[in-house]
Amino acid sequence: MPELPEVETSRRGIAPHITGKTFKAVIVRHPQLRWPVPESLTTDLPGQRLDAVERRGKYLLLGTGRGTLILHLGMSGNLRITTPEQAVRKHDHIDFIFADDTVLRFNDQRRFGAALWTAEDPMLHPLLATLGPEPLSTAFDANYLRQRAANRAVPIKSLIMDSHVVVGVGNIYASEALFLAGVKPMRSAGELDTSACEALVTAIKTVLQQAIDKGGTTLRDFSNAEGKPGYFKQSLNVYGRGGQACLRCEEPIQQLKIGQRASYYCGNCQR
Repeated sequence: MPELPEVETSRRGIAPHITGKTFKAVIVRHPQLRWPVPESLTTDLPGQRLDAVERRGKYLLLGTGRGTLILHLGMSGNLRITTPEQAVRKHDHIDFIFADDTVLRFNDQRRFGAALWTAEDPMLHPLLATLGPEPLSTAFDANYLRQRAANRAVPIKSLIMDSHVVVGVGNIYASEALFLAGVKPMRSAGELDTSACEALVTAIKTVLQQAIDKGGTTLRDFSNAEGKPGYFKQSLNVYGRGGQACLRCEEPIQQLKIGQRASYYCGNCQR
């Protein structure tokens, strides 16, 4: 699933090509995504100028003077900048065509993504209103994390993956941040003291920023706006390395499931 770094990579990839341009047409080939694509997109967007391409959590927000197009990449979605002449692929469900014939093409093999519209403040939309702070913002700090973790028996990995606590810390990045912070993923959230929370917040910010800088994590279903994969996978310390030697201490990396998600950690380096 594209995570925050992949979505931010997509945002940075498409924004220079479409910001300031005017929508000419919207072609919806398959309206049944995670939620039905509003029919109004084909009538409301044409003629509007795209003022900004922003991100909130894993949602891309394409803002115009009349409202905001909300895009979510789901499990397997990606966005490409192309032209009308480029052949349509099997899972190319929506084309957003601009006045200069630049095309923003939305592809989603599993159709768990979304394309929605709101004329109101997008931050008040039901999908966005209850989200936690951005992990790279100053609002996400050790004091905040400790407050949210206090008296909680859930595994710390589950807590930091809860988008109501903090957005965008997906499975890969949670495993990597916990390793960097020296915290076992199954440890009860309420057990973390201020020092551990400080280490974990710093690790989350570091891992996500590194992933953004390197273009996201290469997964089977993800490529960035130019069709090039991300490179953070080359830097993974524990994720997907069950049974292999820890790069720090050479003890075997352990694997278990937390919340039905594969989790990886070093029993020697993480406490």
